[in-house]
Amino acid sequence: MSDRIRTTHVGSLPRPADLLALINASDRGEPVDEAALAATVESAVHDQVRLQAETGIDIVSDGEMSKIGYATYIRHRMSGFEIGDAPRATPADLDAYPDYKEQLHRSGATVAYLRPICRGPIEYENFEPLETDLATLRSAMDAAGVETAFMNAPSPGITALFQPNEYYPDEDTYLNAIADALKVEYDRIIAAGFDLQVDSPDLGMGRHNKYKALSDEEFLVRAEVLVEVLNHALRDVPADRARIHLCWGNYEGPHTFDIAVEKVADLVLRAKPATILCEAANPRHGHDWAGWAAAKIPDDKVFAPGVIDTTTNFVEHPGLVAERILRYTDIVGRERVIASTDCGFGTFAGWGGVVPELAWEKLRSLRDGAAIATEKLW
Repeated sequence: MSDRIRTTHVGSLPRPADLLALINASDRGEPVDEAALAATVESAVHDQVRLQAETGIDIVSDGEMSKIGYATYIRHRMSGFEIGDAPRATPADLDAYPDYKEQLHRSGATVAYLRPICRGPIEYENFEPLETDLATLRSAMDAAGVETAFMNAPSPGITALFQPNEYYPDEDTYLNAIADALKVEYDRIIAAGFDLQVDSPDLGMGRHNKYKALSDEEFLVRAEVLVEVLNHALRDVPADRARIHLCWGNYEGPHTFDIAVEKVADLVLRAKPATILCEAANPRHGHDWAGWAAAKIPDDKVFAPGVIDTTTNFVEHPGLVAERILRYTDIVGRERVIASTDCGFGTFAGWGGVVPELAWEKLRSLRDGAAIATEKLW
């Protein structure tokens, strides 16, 4: 049983400039010195784990240093994906406000990444990147004296959102094929001794992105399938070793079409992972604690609310961080809350609204706020 509020974050951290140049060139298929890339990734992971430990983050990650994006990196590990020109779905809230959408394009604040498309059977065939990631994180933990870490992997639903299907006969067949392949990664992360974090914005952002033409009720029918497929892929993963990240999109915008947490809470609670990472800091979801308080939360669920926003450079006051933590301890108790962030600071390589020096300042505020909450609770 814990005697304090522990700290973590959602996974991705700002990648250093030398790594960005190499990883983006590699993703574009340009000639890259593979030994230099591997050494740069390894160095970055060691630096990021050390900095997390020094900052006071209890449950660390590798910062997703080796990945071009949290859901698009899979094309480098699985067969069946090709780069193509399929149109990208845009969030409904950006479609509704064209002036703001145009401002984002002019500012360069939109995500640029190659678009993988499924055009063949999916198999997990390239194990080397995963095994390298696992070994590198373990080495970095040992060097920094860190005991607990997690590694990210996408849900089947968010993988299908970013990689459109042109091969399988229908969406459900496609989802199951993705799930079978992702199960390989899920199981190996657990076997290596890390907790698994499943990134599942498909249960939040998916509503106003891929499924924006549906009603809320129609979306919830699809979301039930997404949860069932995810649970099937997690069938051999212990619930207490898994975390699920619920997200409505890690971008600064109106978010006026975000589905209410009250509508998806029961579905999220049905997902196997015991720990739920949810947005709780940004202006659109800072009130979501009330929706969770109204839900029937099983006794084995742990909450890791995002008490730090990841889209603006405001550094939250530790007192405000503590207030946000206490809203959730009031719901599930002090032993079942971990302080976290709304989302990652580097969702895609080279993209993010928070500059690196302030990302770390925010994490220090997360630490200090958790200490204040601890003093009040124990």
